[in-house]
Amino acid sequence: MHLTVRSDHAMRLLMFCALHPERLVTVAHIAETCGMSETHLAKIAHALAAAGFIETTRGRRGGVRLAQPPEAITVGAVLRAMETGVGLTECLGPEPNTCVLAPACRLRRAFVAALEAFFAELDRHSLADLTTDSDDLRSLLGLGSQGDATELLYSEYQ
Repeated sequence: MHLTVRSDHAMRLLMFCALHPERLVTVAHIAETCGMSETHLAKIAHALAAAGFIETTRGRRGGVRLAQPPEAITVGAVLRAMETGVGLTECLGPEPNTCVLAPACRLRRAFVAALEAFFAELDRHSLADLTTDSDDLRSLLGLGSQGDATELLYSEYQ
């Protein structure tokens, strides 16, 4: 199974926000820090906001922040929201299904069960699990340790 870049970037954005629970962070800052396209990340932020994972604030002091506690956001829920319309095989994806075996195929049931197991495992892991006590992650992002009061530069949220 291969997840899209969209899901990968969505998780990075959420992890970044979880590391800054007390403030808004800009999409531009996250994109620059994580080496992502700001335009692409802005579209992902819009999708995450529509799914209820983040809140966005426009304007000079705007940015994004988690809309829920990190403990309430599971990796499985995020990936389900980001991977809509992408099927493991043609018969699991959106129409049209041109497979001539589809009406009698039992492999489809196996794929459905495998996907359910995949997401069930990811539902066991929350955003908090990925970011709590993570000074190593904070260091990689240039954020300092959890106790530091590193100030971010705010720019207008696009």
